[in-house]
Amino acid sequence: MSYFAAAAVRGSTGWSAREVDLVGVADIEEVADRLRDVDADAPVALLFVESDDAYLAILRLDDGEDLRVFGSDAAFAEESRLGALLLGDIETPVPDINDVVAGPDDTEEDTVKAPADPDVEPVGDADLLADLGIPAGRLLQLCAREGMLPADVTAEVCQALGAGDAVEELREA
Repeated sequence: MSYFAAAAVRGSTGWSAREVDLVGVADIEEVADRLRDVDADAPVALLFVESDDAYLAILRLDDGEDLRVFGSDAAFAEESRLGALLLGDIETPVPDINDVVAGPDDTEEDTVKAPADPDVEPVGDADLLADLGIPAGRLLQLCAREGMLPADVTAEVCQALGAGDAVEELREA
């Protein structure tokens, strides 16, 4: 199973990005350690893990602590060792996409529409990017939009955060 893992960290000078090697990691804590190694002092560190043009996992550390995880589809945990490592311990079910209601700060574009694929089952903390401008409904909508690959979701999220150029440079390298 092929994957791409990009860390986007927000430091004092803005966002920067670096590819993260996950070969040989034994557990989710080791993945978090590799994310911490990118910039131990970063107030916000995100890891986007895309696998086989089918799955996306997003991990977040605030001040190097309190790991939060979101997965675009629970099937990732069943279909690969990496997916099981990243999503296997998640006990937090994501609310049904049709039950997520747009908040007062959300725009019409953020309003959740029915998913294109009813078999997709997001898991984890869909609100992990809400304070950065990507509410749960928008994240779920991006993951469910027909034709959206994990790389497309990562690119759109990173662009909204202001880290789009840094992550795109990694892809082109």
